[in-house]
Amino acid sequence: MTMHDDQVDVTAETVAALIREQFTEWSGKAIRLVPSTGTVNAIFRIGDGLSARFPLRLVDAAEALATLEREARAGAELAQVSPVPAPEPVALGQPGAGYPMPWSVQTWLPGTVAFDADPSGSDAFAEDLAGFVAALRGADTRGRAFGGEGRGGVLAHHDDWMAKCFAQSEGLLDVPRLRRLWSRFRELPRTGADVMSHGDLIPGNVLVAGDRLGGVLDTGGFGPADPALDLVSAWHLLRQGPRNVFRRTLGCDDLEWERGKAWAFQQAMGVVWYYAESNPTMSGMGRRTLDRILEPAD
Repeated sequence: MTMHDDQVDVTAETVAALIREQFTEWSGKAIRLVPSTGTVNAIFRIGDGLSARFPLRLVDAAEALATLEREARAGAELAQVSPVPAPEPVALGQPGAGYPMPWSVQTWLPGTVAFDADPSGSDAFAEDLAGFVAALRGADTRGRAFGGEGRGGVLAHHDDWMAKCFAQSEGLLDVPRLRRLWSRFRELPRTGADVMSHGDLIPGNVLVAGDRLGGVLDTGGFGPADPALDLVSAWHLLRQGPRNVFRRTLGCDDLEWERGKAWAFQQAMGVVWYYAESNPTMSGMGRRTLDRILEPAD
């Protein structure tokens, strides 16, 4: 089952043809689809050291190229400040072989995503995660501010989306209770200036090595945002004990912590219903995050 109405399918044969046409130096390398719960790109390994990412949703080729170029710049910038490994951009491919959009190539990072190696009970992982968030926060914004798209700006600007999520979640979730929670979250005031943020710290974008943070993926959203945005990882990735370790390590005050919870809530509400049939792993992540948000504090 496809995840999106406008989804473009990509096969290993298509990828091999594109590489033969555009990157002859990689011709003959094994092409393997990477099993993934990701919702934005189909990912293929090229040999042992590279990965190719193909946008799944059909958009104008010029628009897709601008997005990929922006993501490449952001990913390269994050890799320079990250205390853990992150993929680095290598090349951009052109439409061809039946695939209608540009695509990207970056370095491949070994490791296991947190969907498959659950680090939620590890205090050491929580400390590593806090160190990663702190390192990004310490990066220079160079005068940039949140661009106004997606999560990371004003909570109340997401009211229309949340109304749709509540309507679509009837029969799936305790919607009246969740509406009441959003009515409180949306009023939380913003106090801190924008800081640099990963922007999407969900289990599929985090690599685990043993019980430690092994690396981060999907770094193209690196940019300025609400300092609370990357705190979504506390509820997406951690149980209550390590979550408290994460908070103490970062030194979050009550307001910032609640805003982080609000951003996690906003994201979780969207994935539960949208991926209920097409991507049960993502939908289940949303349910688990909501359960963690609703559980009583210590």
